[in-house]
Amino acid sequence: MTGIHSEEHLGRVAAELHSMKGDDGSESLLALQRQIVGGQDPLGDAFCAIRSPEFRRGAGATYTPWPIIDSMLRWARNNASPARVVDPGAGSGRFALKAADVFPKASIVAIESDPLAVQILRANVAAVGLEDRIAVIEDDYRQTRLPKIDGQTLFIGNPPYVRHHNIAEEWKEWFARSAAVYGVKASKLAGLHLHFYLRTLQLARHGDVGAFITSSEWLDVNYGDFLRQLLSRDLGGVALHVLDPKALPFADATTTGAITCFKVGQKADKFRVRNVGSAAKLNGLSGGRGVSWEKLIGADRWSMIIRPSPRPPAGFVQLGEICRVHRGQVTGGNRVWVGGDAAPQVPERFLTPAVTRAKELISAGNDLVDARGLKRIIDLPQDLSELDAEERRMVMRFLRWAKQQGAHQSYIARHRPAWWSVGLKPPAPILCTYMARRPPAFVRNQCGARHINIAHGLYPRENLSNEALDAIAAFLRDNVCIHSGRTYAGGLTKFEPKELERIAIPPIEQLTA
Repeated sequence: MTGIHSEEHLGRVAAELHSMKGDDGSESLLALQRQIVGGQDPLGDAFCAIRSPEFRRGAGATYTPWPIIDSMLRWARNNASPARVVDPGAGSGRFALKAADVFPKASIVAIESDPLAVQILRANVAAVGLEDRIAVIEDDYRQTRLPKIDGQTLFIGNPPYVRHHNIAEEWKEWFARSAAVYGVKASKLAGLHLHFYLRTLQLARHGDVGAFITSSEWLDVNYGDFLRQLLSRDLGGVALHVLDPKALPFADATTTGAITCFKVGQKADKFRVRNVGSAAKLNGLSGGRGVSWEKLIGADRWSMIIRPSPRPPAGFVQLGEICRVHRGQVTGGNRVWVGGDAAPQVPERFLTPAVTRAKELISAGNDLVDARGLKRIIDLPQDLSELDAEERRMVMRFLRWAKQQGAHQSYIARHRPAWWSVGLKPPAPILCTYMARRPPAFVRNQCGARHINIAHGLYPRENLSNEALDAIAAFLRDNVCIHSGRTYAGGLTKFEPKELERIAIPPIEQLTA
């Protein structure tokens, strides 16, 4: 494997290994074949080494570690008797090859869209002599068709995680349209892994079985409601095993992991859930406690059910009863809208001091009192007709430059009433960070700075005195810990606005007493 140092070379090695018959071939090819027959994946490892994690992230190509594969297949062996096994997003074929061992009588279908990964997959299949049992299909799983068979199908694998920004609009339309057939609303903000769940439901028949490992963020985010509903209905949820966020289940990706088990059309009486400390403790996906579907369907955050929080003291209220929490404005291109030396000058009144980095709040301490050290956002009005002649000349010169930078083509700009108008929110009296490996910093905004989407703003629902605002910020600083938020891989904790609004605090009268 050490000699495979480019995609071209890797593809050539895979092709040679695929075509090698018997003992024909070089010593290095025979050594690779012995490793593959022994259950290793040297070509897949080379693929991950040649293509950086950043490059592969765009296609969702994160290869699954063996302990996770083994546990998922142990669960499948105890819960299915498949005539066919389907591995969507097969990559180098780790699930497919192991499944061929576990289910020796089943046909295997491995589906992969990346041409180089398909070459590796075919080479691995040839190396173990399973070309007659493992069908390799180079295609997008969402449009793959499977023939009808007699018997049960097992769907198992690691659907690719691709964010909605990198999904074509036509596929977002397909997702929404196809979900509606099942009476479920699907958000266009959903990642590709949720598309794979939907396609599986389309291809499956009553009684088919599945186990997928994905990022666990769908447990809590709004777009994940689609999958939460499907599990409670047509998809037939059986169990959910969530790896601890600090476990980092994938060696080359900072992401969480959740393994979802389902039996199509046959949901369990209770959904079994379990928080697992590491991949080594998955133990064949056994164990867990049963949770009623009534409780699950009524919850907008499933992670709180898997890892319950302690009850607040009597008499406390939710922060959201006192303050609305809003994330700062997304500019759609900070290099253009965060004023810098490269940008043409605009009228001074359109340059607005704003918090643009979390460390500006962290370093401020309890109070942000001086806006002079902050960067300024170029926040133009939607209606440019209000500008006088000189202002209009300056603004139009800036907008010509902004277009040259592609500012008008960003996703955010294309969905604004006017692409050039960022539309900053009013100053919030309390600002807070929301993503870090530490509790949020709650800072009184004494200088009236605006904020972009690296921070949240707390806006009182009714007029509050400075004393009350100081007391709220002080209580939050002292009492909000990282466990109150949504924890991602490696201990990175994020607080969505609704999560902050659910934090329990004493009533104002008690805070200011």
